[in-house]
Amino acid sequence: MSTNLLEVNNVHAGYVKDLNILQGINFRIAPGELVAVIGPNGAGKSTLAKAIFGLLTPQQGEIIFKGKNIVGLKSDKIVKRGMCYVPQITNVFASLSIEENLEMGAFIRSGSLDSLKQKIYTMFPKLGSRRRQKAGTLSGGERQMLAMGKALMLEPDLLLLDEPSAALSPILVNSVLEQVTAINQTGTAIVLVEQNAKKALAMADRAYVLENGCDRFEGKGIDLLNDPKVGALYLGAAFKSD
Repeated sequence: MSTNLLEVNNVHAGYVKDLNILQGINFRIAPGELVAVIGPNGAGKSTLAKAIFGLLTPQQGEIIFKGKNIVGLKSDKIVKRGMCYVPQITNVFASLSIEENLEMGAFIRSGSLDSLKQKIYTMFPKLGSRRRQKAGTLSGGERQMLAMGKALMLEPDLLLLDEPSAALSPILVNSVLEQVTAINQTGTAIVLVEQNAKKALAMADRAYVLENGCDRFEGKGIDLLNDPKVGALYLGAAFKSD
């Protein structure tokens, strides 16, 4: 029996019938791993995340989560199995407070949420000190932290993050990605779809480089970061690792 938490096997998927963006992609992540997914625009990175989370139904292939094929399952059922997804945009309820957003994140839980909320406030101190503030007034980086905190209210085994650093300033990019590492260090497995390829590879246990809907390269993050073929194709021809 496989020891992987998630396996994607020969998946073909897209948004229009008979026009697949993913062209037989393969992917795996073990419990507690941080796996980055990088590649040029249009390579299928976000499409892969959406297919895993049930927002797209593959035309072919299988997606195995905790030993069960979840192809065809709706997202709410996948959440109950221990997976959460943070989309790139529209990932918080702008009219609700920080605390109300966290409570919405725990929609399938019953009983007191106090200890869970405190856990999130400890991880994200800025959220704790401003818990009554409307989410719509937060900065881009703070919204991303709230979106991740909201997902963590369900204590998932697997967290899918779709471009968490998109449109953020360099300082906020570093802050958000540091929080991603901190979350992973608590034992949560993370699939990190990320446009900032160098930073993603540097922090990942393993990584996949996608091209035209296929997994072109796969390996340890640091190995791909120093691979001249990956550097020339995806990180700039003159790229040198720090």
